[in-house]
Amino acid sequence: MTTSEMRGIITSQTEVSNISANGLWVLCNDREYFLPYDQFPWFKDAPIKHIFNLEEPHPGHLYWPDLDIDLSLDIIQHPDRFPLISG
Repeated sequence: MTTSEMRGIITSQTEVSNISANGLWVLCNDREYFLPYDQFPWFKDAPIKHIFNLEEPHPGHLYWPDLDIDLSLDIIQHPDRFPLISG
């Protein structure tokens, strides 16, 4: 195997792949999820660099440390099961 054929180590399979006026897309383990701002309002006015700072501390658990937002893939896939409550 030549140097050009060697594959690198994948350091993250989770990343924000796109941000638009309507929401953001997260790529997680070869699957893309759309998070619309009306269902995930915490991201709407957040600085872009904070949105892109995404970690997956445990499988299926996404964390934005700069925004202190924790979301599971279950919440992202089924936001209707987890209604927003303000108090």
